[in-house]
Amino acid sequence: MAGQTPGEAVRIARRLLKLAASGTLATLGEDGAPFASLVTVAATPAGEPLLLLSDLALHTRNLKRDPRVSLLLAAPGGEGGDPLAGARLSLSGTIAPDDDDGNRRRFLRRHKEAAGYAGFGDFHLYRISVTGGHLVAGFGRIVELGRNALITSAG
Repeated sequence: MAGQTPGEAVRIARRLLKLAASGTLATLGEDGAPFASLVTVAATPAGEPLLLLSDLALHTRNLKRDPRVSLLLAAPGGEGGDPLAGARLSLSGTIAPDDDDGNRRRFLRRHKEAAGYAGFGDFHLYRISVTGGHLVAGFGRIVELGRNALITSAG
């Protein structure tokens, strides 16, 4: 990546994983077509994305049929107010329910507004097992990152 060391790219990507509060989740529809929706996001201590999703949502029905997903995270603002100039990270992986109470508490600490509906029977916590990512850290600053660069072994 021009003008940036591999270590800097990893730091930018991990920072986005830890700090992003929302993102765009892409799932595959019944006909195989992509479907994107806005979701709120938190992260495990290792950096794996956590999402609280309703069974009623189309994206949840899609991921139950096919767990392959992509998640786009973007840093707020961008350089000089241009959102395309700021850092963004597209993650690929698979998604599955996460029954870890610590992760649920972590998500709810991040998204206090979710406490009002998190207890509804149709809401469940999910974790994305990241296989890789595509980081754009500004114009011309692009790098592919594998799971080991994105997700730490310990929180």
